Amino acid sequence: MMLPALTLGMEEEYLLIDPETRDLVPEPSPDFMKECKDRLGDRVTPEFLKCQIEIGTPVCADISEARHHLTALRSSIINTAEKHGMKLMAASTHPFAQWGRQKHTAAPRYDLLDADMGGAVRRMLICGMHVHAGVEDKELRIDLLNQARYFLPHLLALSTSSPFWGGHDMQMRCSRLGIFDSMPRTGIPDRYESWSEYERMIERLVNAGVMEDSTKLWWDMRPSARFPTLEMRITDVCTRIEDALCIAALYQSVLRMLARIKQKNMRWRIYPRIMLEENRWRAQRYGCTKSMIDLGRGECLPFGSLIEEILEIIEEDAVALGCLREVQHARTILKRGTSACRQVDVFAKATADGADEAEAFIKVVDLLVEETAADLP
Repeated sequence: MMLPALTLGMEEEYLLIDPETRDLVPEPSPDFMKECKDRLGDRVTPEFLKCQIEIGTPVCADISEARHHLTALRSSIINTAEKHGMKLMAASTHPFAQWGRQKHTAAPRYDLLDADMGGAVRRMLICGMHVHAGVEDKELRIDLLNQARYFLPHLLALSTSSPFWGGHDMQMRCSRLGIFDSMPRTGIPDRYESWSEYERMIERLVNAGVMEDSTKLWWDMRPSARFPTLEMRITDVCTRIEDALCIAALYQSVLRMLARIKQKNMRWRIYPRIMLEENRWRAQRYGCTKSMIDLGRGECLPFGSLIEEILEIIEEDAVALGCLREVQHARTILKRGTSACRQVDVFAKATADGADEAEAFIKVVDLLVEETAADLP
């Protein structure tokens, strides 16, 4: 068996901010999107809500190429937003914006989604990051889907950027998934024995009339409907671009490790979905600050020790893929905290210094706007 190519593609969703109020811009000028399109073409697209915008890299051979494209895309959107009197924010929720005040983009696709999902989709004032990894063989794609589910909560914990929602401290490092899970066909996917079993499941749902095609599977990880890739979708969008590249490199390296041990007739143990979901919940609640279940040992261990174990297991693969520096950045994330950790700290310090909630939330937005551009040249 040949190892998969594991080419990379990254997608990020951003929020558009009014620099005076720090609230969302509910209806950006049409000239803004036109200029983004003129600059970036199909690399930029509108989102369901007008206050959002999405970018996607082309297919990248390695993390270095992904870095180049992601940096250029984020820089371009920041510059274009500022030209049109807005700021850009990379976070999975806005600290105090109200979802009911947002307007959805006028397009047949979004109109159909609104009619189908109702209030569930209208409150999707959330942003995520998706990473595609090239896996040409369909059977291997399903096999890696089954095994890599184990690592999804770990990736989520390193990405968290949504502690606040609608002006409330949710006491969660990731409140985004709690909102997203009100949609159908979300969460950690089931185990599939083969590509044909996976296709039969899709066919039955399509024939039942509940979805048009597999693009309406919104799992935390899925075989892409458009590309020969395995798409990781669980993570929050990272405020710091270096954190985003770390998570993409970790995902790529984990997949290579799983494919490599398969060459030796070995595999990662498949655990019951309920156990994976428990770690998913702990990642939502605590991010990287507490413990997670080591499913092999059957006990909760500090998250940092679990990441060190993963880094050791995938070191050979990260070296082969040329992304060792990026995966080792996970230690920096643990040391300084995720975006969610820093947001909570800034809010707490502001209130301790005498700011009211509104003033403290403005300081959080200012932090997020600043850090969105912090790692750019």
